[in-house]
Amino acid sequence: MSCEFNRDKLDAYVDESLPRDELSTFEEHLHNCSGCASEALSRLQMKRATRAAAANLAQSPGFSMRPEFRLQVEKIIQKNRRPVLKNRWLPWLAAAALALLLAAVSIPMFTRHAARDQAIAELLDLHVATMASANPVDVVSTDRHTVKPWFQGKLPFTFNLPELQDSPYKLLGGKLIYFKHNAGAQLLFELRKHQLSVFIVQDQQGVMPLGAAVTASSDKGFSVETWTHAGLRYVVISDTSPTDVHSLGDLLRFAAK
Repeated sequence: MSCEFNRDKLDAYVDESLPRDELSTFEEHLHNCSGCASEALSRLQMKRATRAAAANLAQSPGFSMRPEFRLQVEKIIQKNRRPVLKNRWLPWLAAAALALLLAAVSIPMFTRHAARDQAIAELLDLHVATMASANPVDVVSTDRHTVKPWFQGKLPFTFNLPELQDSPYKLLGGKLIYFKHNAGAQLLFELRKHQLSVFIVQDQQGVMPLGAAVTASSDKGFSVETWTHAGLRYVVISDTSPTDVHSLGDLLRFAAK
């Protein structure tokens, strides 16, 4: 039975005027349809609020209802009332609505986390493939003034590289990558025989659902740090320590200012 068909009967159900021969089928639908269950709960709560407001009004000074009018209303209510336990589905409807709310919150959160993990895993695969390659970079140079211009015309964006003269890091070069069908840069650095990949891609919605703030994590023995700046997503990956990864990230963030 479709929701469109059953939603037309919600008011009758809430008013306890649904025919007996339709009641069991309708309640079975509520048991299996969280949308209709949530709507039924909402209407029951509205009905209760209306009754409470009417009761308060009836008890207020200066209010009086003519006896004949009250009698007429009571006859209509008694005529349409069905002999069932009042609001016996209310606890279940409340639980169904709560479950629906939790699902609405948790499913998007789970989806974002799954997409984030997948994005990191793809970049981690690129890093490992680079480490295993006989030609890990397309432009081989320790000079940032050589590496950066090489990307001009190949990327729809530009970026700055840090000055490494007084640091323990060494620039090895860079290459063009494609991540989520978008061109990006992979820069390779060296620190005490460890190699660090820095991925720079456009921070487009849905490409990498990660936060803008600096985020550090570990994955399969690799340290990962990521952040955004000026519409670009930076991801640093290496098998060195998280402190070393963060220090390189600080150099990159300073250069990007």
